[in-house]
Amino acid sequence: MLQAVVDCGGFAQAAEHLHRSQSAISYTIARMQEQLGMRLLRIEGRKARLTELGQALLHRSRHLLQQAQNLEQFAHSLEQGWEAEVRLVVDTAFPTACLMRALRCFEPLSQGTRIKLTEVVLSGAEDALAQGEADLAICSHVPTELLGESLIRIRFIAVSHPEHPLQRLGRQVTVNDMQHELQVVIRDSGLHHRRTMGWLGAEHQWSVSGFETAVMAVCEGLGYAWLPEHRIDKRLEEKQLLPLPMEIGGSYEADLYLVSGQKHSPGPGTRLLEKVLRETVAGEQAG
Repeated sequence: MLQAVVDCGGFAQAAEHLHRSQSAISYTIARMQEQLGMRLLRIEGRKARLTELGQALLHRSRHLLQQAQNLEQFAHSLEQGWEAEVRLVVDTAFPTACLMRALRCFEPLSQGTRIKLTEVVLSGAEDALAQGEADLAICSHVPTELLGESLIRIRFIAVSHPEHPLQRLGRQVTVNDMQHELQVVIRDSGLHHRRTMGWLGAEHQWSVSGFETAVMAVCEGLGYAWLPEHRIDKRLEEKQLLPLPMEIGGSYEADLYLVSGQKHSPGPGTRLLEKVLRETVAGEQAG
């Protein structure tokens, strides 16, 4: 009521705005001032203006009322079946920028539902689904007991530093050439459904836990690797990395799938996030 008196410019206007009688507004404000032992308003002509103490109190009260309204809205959302939290597990091969755009679109529509994001490699998503730790997953393989659809196709390219020995052969690179050079591979983060991805024929291999580390290792000339095109496109443009001039197999494509971890009907938050992810990917591909 105090906010309404100030924002609307007087008791009569506040009463009309709140659909209450003016006497009820006046009584409530007088009672509050009495309980607090301080004067909050002074009347100037037909307008009610805040005292200095009133200004301080009103500033704090706006935050408290907003929090109360948010809590009320969140409780209403939970009553309607909205999840308090959606556990999203994503293979790190999925474009991070696309993921962040999707989450930014989801947030204002989320009804207060939180996102718990976990990034994994290869079968890590399958493990999370199998253990009931994912409500929604973007993964490279759909478990047989669950349903999923292709979300995006990722292109992997064999690359190295421009000064790497494989780049100085002056001819196409063969499998025999590659077998004797260091290959950087991404280690599977899963424990129960471990798989490999791509060619692993080199005698000398270093494994790393993520694509960013693999990119940096290859940029430093430590070895060659098959890396997602979207993670190295700028480095390719700037000639920090070069595709290997291979006879065959210089690139390959792999699908990532969107899989619901709930065998029964998912909640509205999970369904909304799934929809936003699909729309964001479709928009990226159309653009």
